[in-house]
Formats: sequence, C-alpha cells, structure tokens
Amino acid sequence: MIELKHIVKKYGSKRALQDVTLSIPKGKVIGLVGENGSGKSTLLKMMAGLSTPNSGSASFDGKPITRRVASRIAYMSDTDDFYTYFTVQQLIDFYESQFKDFDVLKAKEIVQFLNVSLNSKIKSLSKGNRGRVKIAVTLAREADVYLLDEPFSGLDPMVRDDIAKGLIRFTDPEWQTVIMSTHEIREVEPLLDDIIVMRGGVIIAHEAVDEIRDFYGVDATSWMVSLFKDGNREGISK
Repeated sequence: MIELKHIVKKYGSKRALQDVTLSIPKGKVIGLVGENGSGKSTLLKMMAGLSTPNSGSASFDGKPITRRVASRIAYMSDTDDFYTYFTVQQLIDFYESQFKDFDVLKAKEIVQFLNVSLNSKIKSLSKGNRGRVKIAVTLAREADVYLLDEPFSGLDPMVRDDIAKGLIRFTDPEWQTVIMSTHEIREVEPLLDDIIVMRGGVIIAHEAVDEIRDFYGVDATSWMVSLFKDGNREGISK
C-alpha cells in the first residue's frame, strides 16, 4: 500500500531521513519508535504528503504521494492545531466540511466513548481531553491509513488506555492501517502487529511483534531496549 524507496530528506545540512526503504501493507497496526530526533515525525509527514523527499520515491497504491493523498490518509500531528474558540461540536462540523470521508455520527460516538462533551470549548479542555478530541476527529474519517504522531504524549495512563481502546473499537483491521509514533510501547504492545525502530534517520529494525516474542523470548519493550543498548540490529540473542 505505502512504498518508500531510498528516501533522503534534508533540512539544511542535517539529514532527517537517510536512505529509508519501507513497505507498509494494509490491515496492520504498526508502532514507530525511536529517540527524539530519530526521524519519526518526518517519516509520518512523508507518508502523509506533507513533506517531499530530496531524493528517492514515495508511493501509495502505486501512485506518487502528494498532498492529494490526504483524501485517503488521515494524519494526526503531535501538536494542537485546533481553533481554540471552537466547541467540540463546531470542530466536528469543520472536519466534515474538509474531508469527504468524515463520518459525523462516528465522530460523536467516539467523543461520547471517550467521555468528552460536545458543548465544551476546545480552549477549556485539559490536555488529556484535547488528546481525546484529536483522536476522535482523526478516527472519524473512513481513511485507508491513519498516521498518528505521538497520540499518547503527555497523557495520563487512564487517557492513554481510553485512546488505545478507541483504536481497537473504531478501526477495521481488515482494510485499515494504523501507524503511530510512540514512546509508550509497553502499553500499546498488545495492539501492535509490527514495530519499526528508527535511529538517526535510519530504520534499524522492522519486526513483527509475534516474531519478537517467539524468536527472542521477550516482550517488545525489552527487545527494543536491548536493540538500542547493543547498538545493532540483532538485539537479544535467541
């Protein structure tokens, strides 16, 4: 579905992505992990058509990725980009006007599931509730792919648990793909099919979670910690 081949992305003299080659099929939940500055956000923006490579190619269903891909890919930034004077209901109405695949009834169902009032002003919400609203309007799109940049960042465990449950309930693993960058691997590991690990703009590992458990005999968090500690792709010995 998503194919990246030999992607290089530079900001000035700094290379944010270095020779990244990646294939993402449909129907997967994928965790994208790495230290701050490892290239996770740049990679998601590349997939979303919000950033163009200096070299290499990026395609979605065989067609070059451009900003038009937003009609089929839902991207959630790690920042709050909302109009703060909106109520939650007004934000839903705004998203409906912007995206043809936006399902208003689904948005309201997710908001209700996550215990946020439709009448609340965005500016009056706590960070946790703004996080709930962000995930609600993102998942309310019937997109092929959801790209979530740090959906759990700075949220307390209860909010993270609610959002994780929302990912399970409001996406269809038969045809929808979720790619999320996160530092909360231990909490979301049960949701994940694959883990992609980045360091210094390079993908140093891309493994199936089940294979990590079967081959290395540890959970994904322990495997990832060992991968960074050892400084190589082999991680824990079998």
